[in-house]
Amino acid sequence: MLKEFKEFALKGNVMDLAIGVIIGAAFSGIVKSLVADVIMPIVGAITGGVDFTNYFVGLASTVDATTLDAAKEQGAVLAYGNFITATVNFLIVAFVLFLAVRAINSMKRKEEEKPAEAPAKAADVALLEEIRDLLAKK
Repeated sequence: MLKEFKEFALKGNVMDLAIGVIIGAAFSGIVKSLVADVIMPIVGAITGGVDFTNYFVGLASTVDATTLDAAKEQGAVLAYGNFITATVNFLIVAFVLFLAVRAINSMKRKEEEKPAEAPAKAADVALLEEIRDLLAKK
């Protein structure tokens, strides 16, 4: 059983998946920064300074704060601004992955479309036949 598990765990696909997960986690930090520090401020500027992270609805009657952090301390809140930000994060990641898969598929198609190299066997066979004939004459 241990041998089978070792074979399974060390298969190429499992290792590739593990590496993909690690790279994905690192990529997630980059995307979060891109959305929070670059895209959302631009969206905020276009929409007149709107900051989605502070969009919330207080679910408790005691919530009267104007920022999300303060509202969470006062009671239950529905933080739909964070959902909007998470949705933008997802769309960016999905689009980047789409572009990566599209580029990989394009490279595969180009590789498949390359004409097969003409086998050099015909020239080799002709040369060998010539050598055979010369040896036969001697």
